[in-house]
Amino acid sequence: MTYFTQNAHPDETKGWRSPAVLLMIMAGAMQLSFAAWWNLMNNFAVQELDFTGREIGIQQSIREIPGFLSFLAVYLLLIMREQTLAYASLLLLGVGVAVTGYFPTAIGFYVTTLVMSVGFHYYETMAQSLSLQWLPKATAAASMGKIISVGAFAQLIAYGLIFVGWKAFDLSFTVVFAIAGGLTLIVLAFLVIAYPQFKEGVPQRKKLILRKRYWLFYALTFMAGARRQIFTVFAGFLMVERFGYDVHEVAGLFLLNGAFNMLLAPKIGSLIVRFGERKALILEYIGLFVVFLSYAFVTNATLAASLYVIDHAFFAIAIAIKTYFQKIADPADIAPTAGVAFTINHIAAVFIPVLFGFIWLVSPAAVFLAGAVMALASLFLASLIPDVPEEGREVDFWFRKPSTQPAE
Repeated sequence: MTYFTQNAHPDETKGWRSPAVLLMIMAGAMQLSFAAWWNLMNNFAVQELDFTGREIGIQQSIREIPGFLSFLAVYLLLIMREQTLAYASLLLLGVGVAVTGYFPTAIGFYVTTLVMSVGFHYYETMAQSLSLQWLPKATAAASMGKIISVGAFAQLIAYGLIFVGWKAFDLSFTVVFAIAGGLTLIVLAFLVIAYPQFKEGVPQRKKLILRKRYWLFYALTFMAGARRQIFTVFAGFLMVERFGYDVHEVAGLFLLNGAFNMLLAPKIGSLIVRFGERKALILEYIGLFVVFLSYAFVTNATLAASLYVIDHAFFAIAIAIKTYFQKIADPADIAPTAGVAFTINHIAAVFIPVLFGFIWLVSPAAVFLAGAVMALASLFLASLIPDVPEEGREVDFWFRKPSTQPAE
């Protein structure tokens, strides 16, 4: 059985060759290289390339360009299957990370970041689409939690190897980048050999889809992208620039993040199934408001690290945005909408790193205060999700409902 010799329906295969396990292993393969790249990125930029907030903002904006162009994935699906595109994306990701250390200049870092990012974002687009097609609606959130948990375990492997080996073996950036990218390519080779081609279920529309009734999903996705930039770009940069975290210390912090994700993500997925998307997202955005306010005024390195771990723990709750869409969507819209959603998610990602990079030079606190405002906007949007979302019941305008109290 290989990808090139056998086709299978998602419901026909069980055990370790099931689509759910394939999604888990792909998530792990992605994180082996991306987690290592993310661990090293800020230190590589500061220690090897002398980057400031301006250059890191430019580099991060370049990283987000492929995410902004994720809608083009729907056209690639005219010439290849979604599973094929997911595999090709993992190939680009692995190669992009593996060669990063061999180009230690600003331009070289920008180019390898772009290659890596094309692979990462197109993989994420396909993984989201395939998850929503292959996983049953009733248990999708729980299964997605398990997928995140496996990805977090792969993060632990990457961060753990860096944490233990960086000082002990005097590793270089070049060596670690090469090993991380190579591991992804090895796992990819295994997937091609061990798994068949799985059918995607309902035939997907091979054109861009924008529907008025999906507007709340689009809005939540846009705000999630804006919030993510505050964390991924500036919270990590804060740890290195203000508090002087070294590579192995950043790896230790990421180890904590990965451990929490591995343990909490399956439970979060199960809780979303139990309590619903609305309550889960409201909890997330209240927590983020408090975290971003705290970031703005933190002066203690340990407290900052604690905030970073708490902030990262909230990411798993974003599963609720995906399962909300799964419940309201026409099944044939899933693949094209996944690409559009990633583009919407990255609209803010293209300009926020550069714009906020300049704001950072004047006031780092202002960056995080803006994040707190974003959290409040997201909180209002989350409150519009119905208790039981479904096709035809996508939004609950609770503030328009007439009062039920008797008149005096």
